[in-house]
Amino acid sequence: MAPVARSRKPAPRQPSGTRDARKQPVSAEAVTEAAADALAPALYLVATPIGNARDITLRALAVLNAVEAIACEDSRVTARLLAIHAIRKPLVPCHDHNERTVAAQLAARIKAGAAIAFVSDAGTPLISDPGFRLVQACIESGVTVVPIPGPSAVMAALSVAGLPCERFFFAGFLPPRQAARLKAIEALATLPATLVVMEAPHRLAAALADLAHVLGARPAALTRELTKLFEEVRRGTLAELAAAVAAGPPPKGEVTLVIGSADAAATAPNQAAIDRMLAEALVGTSPRAAATAVALALGLPRRPLYARAIALHRGSAAPEEGDD
Repeated sequence: MAPVARSRKPAPRQPSGTRDARKQPVSAEAVTEAAADALAPALYLVATPIGNARDITLRALAVLNAVEAIACEDSRVTARLLAIHAIRKPLVPCHDHNERTVAAQLAARIKAGAAIAFVSDAGTPLISDPGFRLVQACIESGVTVVPIPGPSAVMAALSVAGLPCERFFFAGFLPPRQAARLKAIEALATLPATLVVMEAPHRLAAALADLAHVLGARPAALTRELTKLFEEVRRGTLAELAAAVAAGPPPKGEVTLVIGSADAAATAPNQAAIDRMLAEALVGTSPRAAATAVALALGLPRRPLYARAIALHRGSAAPEEGDD
C-alpha cells in the first residue's frame, strides 16, 4: 500500500505592514512620539539650519515637537522654520536685550517641571548668538541643560576652506571700529591655529584689508551664504581676497572667514619663490598648465597664479628677486 502523502500547512501570513518590522526604517513621527514620552524637564539647546531648512536633525524636530515652549532669538525667524516643519509651539523671545530677565523666568519654569527648548536664528545657540545668560541661569538653578547638536557656520566653513582643521581658534566677530579691530587682529597673530572669524558684509572689505595688513600673506577662505542658494567659497591670500572684495559690489549674506595659522604663514613661499617655480614650469608648457602645476604643489588658488604665469610668459614681468 502506497504511503499517504501528508500535506503541509502553509506558514501563516503576517498582517500587511508587519512583515520584517525590524528592518523597517524608523519614521520621524515615531521618533517624535518616543521623545514626547521620554522628554524630561530640562533646557534643550537645539541647533537650527544656517540656511537650508532641511538641514535639521530628526532629534531636533522631535524635541521641538515635544517641549512645552520654545525660547528663541527672533520669534519671526523661528515661526517660519516651525511652519516649514508643521510644528506649533508657544514662542518666548529671548535675545540680547531681555535675556537676563527672561532667563530667570525660564529657569524657574523648568525647575517646576517644564521642558523648554532654546534656538537662535541660525546654527548652534551661544556661538556668536544669545543664550549664555540663559544657560548660566539654568546651571545656577540646578536645571539640566541638554545639547541637541546640528548645523554650525563655523564647522561648515572649516570643512570647505581647504586649511588644517586639527587646531582652530574661533574669534567671533571682529570689532567694528578700525583701531579696536587692528588691536584684536594683533592679538590673534601669533596663535598656532587656523583662525575663524565672522564679519558683517558691509565691513568685510575693511576687515580683510586690516587682516592682510597685520597677518601678511596668509592663505584664507571667504565663505558666504553657506547651504543657501547663492553659496560661495573664495580662496586665496588675505591680500587677494581683500582686493577682490574691494573691487566688486558689497557682498550680501552671512560671511565666515577661515585664515591660515601663524605656522602656515611662516612656511608659505614668497612671491619671488612662486615666480621661479612658475618660470621653471613654463619651460615647454602653457601658462595654464604651469599655473595648475604650481597651484597643486603649493596648495594655492590657480587663478592668480594663472594671471602671473601669463605675464611671465609674455615677458611683461620678470621673475622677482629675493630670498626664499
